[in-house]
Amino acid sequence: MVTVGGEIDLYTAPRLRDELITALDEGARRLVIDMSSTEFCDSTGISVLLSAMKRSRDKGGDLELVAPRQAVRKVLEVTGLHEVFVIHPDTDALPVAAGTGTAP
Repeated sequence: MVTVGGEIDLYTAPRLRDELITALDEGARRLVIDMSSTEFCDSTGISVLLSAMKRSRDKGGDLELVAPRQAVRKVLEVTGLHEVFVIHPDTDALPVAAGTGTAP
């Protein structure tokens, strides 16, 4: 699970991209992004999330968002991406990791 706080914008999105790429390069397939502390996400941040989702799916995994705040949910809804991303209302709603018996 990756926890993202503050704002995801032109200035911070490259760091998020690097972190997600590193996780995928190190073998992660399922990326779970806790956005409960993310106050804002612009188009650059959305692009990073979409790119990471594609990379994850190319490896047979997925990218899931957890607890996005209202401002982030609104961006996802306006862009129609709430239909593209798997979005969980909170960490309690996360499914158990396949084959491990433990939560991610």
